[in-house]
Amino acid sequence: MPLEQNQCDRYIFKPSSLVLSCTSTPSTEFSIIMHSVHEETVVPHNYRRSASRLTILAHLFGILAFILMLVWLLHYRGGIEYGSYDGSRVFNVHPFLMFSGFIFLSGEAMMVYKTVQATHMVQKVVHMMFQLGAFVLGVVGLCAVFKFHDMSNVEDVYSLHSWIGIATITLFAVQWLAGLISFMAPQPEMTKHSMLPWHICGGRTLLYMSIAAALTGLMEKATFQQLQSDREARLVNFLGLCILLFGIFVDLSVAIARYV
Repeated sequence: MPLEQNQCDRYIFKPSSLVLSCTSTPSTEFSIIMHSVHEETVVPHNYRRSASRLTILAHLFGILAFILMLVWLLHYRGGIEYGSYDGSRVFNVHPFLMFSGFIFLSGEAMMVYKTVQATHMVQKVVHMMFQLGAFVLGVVGLCAVFKFHDMSNVEDVYSLHSWIGIATITLFAVQWLAGLISFMAPQPEMTKHSMLPWHICGGRTLLYMSIAAALTGLMEKATFQQLQSDREARLVNFLGLCILLFGIFVDLSVAIARYV
């Protein structure tokens, strides 16, 4: 590429294999300096390692929350069964599937670009399938709580928890369809680049909305059951903390991954 002295005092070009820089001097001489790409990627490499560690922490808290959820529902709440005649067992399907779908599986989908060692297209397909699975589990979980309300003659959608939950599942469907159209269907690269920041921001927002719904739901259930200082109350508290920490580390992993 030709260089003209009167355009500027310094040029920097970054092809895929090398970096060229030229500086002009009063004697109109140019110096060309070739730098290794590895020297230019030291900081991104540090970001990559940090994101990997955060992903590991996210998995640990996610698995721990999953275990605590099962202990709570199976040991203290009587089990999980959608087709049961026992309303409490039907209700237990709701927190289990909502956490498994909208929080755990959705968080795994967000970290797919760190955990699945494959081509970018394969990562996108896995991401979309995980999010679709999360939505299906969420719909079944929502049906379970409506069924429980019908069995117990309880009013639907009356609490802050239910308002946040309905808003989350609605926006989740919009987000998934927008992602399918923008990134899986043939689109100009300019369209994909313009939509990507909104898609990332929307996914992170929905994850925190799901966590907010989960935490308010745990508080609501603990209030109804009048849990105070016994073991079940402490287990529910630790469950809520693990869910929150899982979401935080998922979000940090995604945020740092943007610099890689």
